[in-house]
Amino acid sequence: MNLTTPEIRTVNVTRYVTPLREGGSLPAIAEADDGFLYVIKFRGAGQGVKALIAELVGGEIARALGFKVPEIVFASLDTAFGRSEPDEEIQDLLKASVGLNLGLHYLSGAITFDPSVMHVPYKVASQIVWMDCLLTNVDRTPRNTNMLTWNKELWLIDHGAALYFHHSWDNWQEQAIRPFLQVKDHVLLLRATELEEADEEFKQILAPERIRSIVSLIPDIWLQSEWQESPDEVRDIYTQFLNTRIAASDIFVKEAQHAREQLI
Repeated sequence: MNLTTPEIRTVNVTRYVTPLREGGSLPAIAEADDGFLYVIKFRGAGQGVKALIAELVGGEIARALGFKVPEIVFASLDTAFGRSEPDEEIQDLLKASVGLNLGLHYLSGAITFDPSVMHVPYKVASQIVWMDCLLTNVDRTPRNTNMLTWNKELWLIDHGAALYFHHSWDNWQEQAIRPFLQVKDHVLLLRATELEEADEEFKQILAPERIRSIVSLIPDIWLQSEWQESPDEVRDIYTQFLNTRIAASDIFVKEAQHAREQLI
């Protein structure tokens, strides 16, 4: 098993292209100094760095599990960036986001996944449901699937609403072993017929060392202003939360199976 820590490139944002006004975080399409377009998630948005951490950790766990995820980069904003932006709300957002943000490679021409048109294989559906239960990702519903079809392939995007335990930090041990009740709203739940097989396979892939290597990607600067603990201590809590949840995966697998039975 290759446990090499993933490498995340850093790019400098050079041009604000257009806002993406889905949700309240005001992500945007922007161009970077490498010539590529990215969907930028800003640290100055409503959920702050916690949404960026969830995006980073959730996206790289999805990639480790073999799903297609747009390349994730650290996106640096200069203090002068956005001064000419006429929209005051966007200008305020950019001013509050100077420094290190997060970007995902923009999949030009991708279309929103439509479950009535594209049928996901039962195995893949089960794997996605399993992963979202692990990550406590509340944002993969029929109303907002956060999946794209690009080049006739399924891509997973937007994990910023995952890991919501970090919004209520003190009882993370208790939250790590809770079932994921929101799985009942998952867009792929009906097709998740192979959850036990996904559980067995993915627990082998997500060894404790792999989880630690992914969590180690979280930059210190994102952790220094949000928690009283040191950055290393915060990363250790994220690591323990995920490893505890993986070890107790039968809890969320059984909840998902029960929720699916209620839909049949």
